[in-house]
Amino acid sequence: MSNIGSLKRTEAAPLSAAFTSSGVATAIATVLLTVVIVSFRPFQPAGADVAGGGDIVNQLGFGSLGGVSILALLTLAAPDRLRALASLPWAILLCFFMISVLTATDPGSAFRAASFTLIGILAMATVLALPRDGDAYSTVLAVSGLVVVGLCYAGVALNPSVAIHGADGVEPQHAGLWRGAFSHKNIAAPVMACYSFAGIYLFRRGWHRSGAILFAAAMFFMVHTGSKTTAGLVPLSIMVVILPGLIGMRLGATVLFATAIIGTALATLGIVFIDPLKDLAAYFVPDLTYTGRTTLWAYAGEMLARHPWFGYGYESFWGTPLLTESERAFDQDWDIRAIVHGHNGYLDLAVLMGIPALVTAIYAFLIAPLRDYMRIPLTKENVFLGDMFMMVVLFTALNAFLESFFFRRADPVWLFFVFGVLGLRLVSRVVIRKA
Repeated sequence: MSNIGSLKRTEAAPLSAAFTSSGVATAIATVLLTVVIVSFRPFQPAGADVAGGGDIVNQLGFGSLGGVSILALLTLAAPDRLRALASLPWAILLCFFMISVLTATDPGSAFRAASFTLIGILAMATVLALPRDGDAYSTVLAVSGLVVVGLCYAGVALNPSVAIHGADGVEPQHAGLWRGAFSHKNIAAPVMACYSFAGIYLFRRGWHRSGAILFAAAMFFMVHTGSKTTAGLVPLSIMVVILPGLIGMRLGATVLFATAIIGTALATLGIVFIDPLKDLAAYFVPDLTYTGRTTLWAYAGEMLARHPWFGYGYESFWGTPLLTESERAFDQDWDIRAIVHGHNGYLDLAVLMGIPALVTAIYAFLIAPLRDYMRIPLTKENVFLGDMFMMVVLFTALNAFLESFFFRRADPVWLFFVFGVLGLRLVSRVVIRKA
């Protein structure tokens, strides 16, 4: 509980603390997290173009964030945190990423888009490296969460024509669903989910008021986005991570994590590419197409077989002349010529970067985080922070089977995924002090 009658630092810190090096580091981390999530152009229904030539504000803004991140890492980050965040699998994966940029149909445009992807990763690493203790991490998450969620509510109340999907867009079926400061409900919902996990973390640390407010506000907004996938995955992610610890079997969360990932992979891509599962699905649930996604996955799989080693190059498949100038098959549920991504992050990563890159990503994104989770020191600060990161990783990893956001510029869902994966590396290698 907050207590202004004592000198214990809980939910409020002395004003003077903001002017110390620790306070400055915490403030920079808070600003970075808040800005990269909402971007410099919130409330853009069409989506702000951070890589193209049409949004100089975002281009200059994210370029500045990259400079601030590098300067902060060099001057304020502790060396042990920088060493903890360094990762060989990530380095290999980024090499595959840059190869895909060089082999893109338009390397110049791909490089501009890739630069914002790299800035996003750098910013999230900085957010993790700067806070000095548990209270600092709590401050970053509480302030950022309340600002972002509050901004979304302000949009709904003050400018509903922008913050709520209308019936006059390309997706009239989403009319009345909330998107807040984001371009689409399918971005707003996962962001709210991740901030709800932050609310749980704050509450468990004793920041009861801010934690409860953030959790309740984020969950209420998430419900009004109408995202059924998010609504189903949030309680699953919470139970998989929290329940094993409550019954004294904390490492059981890793088994449940792996089971959930493998089961979802078989239930989605498995019914498209594994013949026995395809036959079972056709017999028991013949109408199971995940809103036409199975058609996209089958098509992407056929195209991947033509370029299995290095894919088609970054941003060189969906929405390119290769597809837009092709003929539409009469039996396709979706017109592939108008699709911006394949609605499966793992398959899209392989299509753009190749199967070896996908194998590396599976290790870096799924296997390594499980290993890191099992190695977390059993101190309260590390456990609570690690559990939050684990919830973020599980939720976003499962969401990636139906949406595509891996290496997608400054996509907030992708940034939270990076935040969770790198966060687990940090808490498994560095003991977090309380204050």
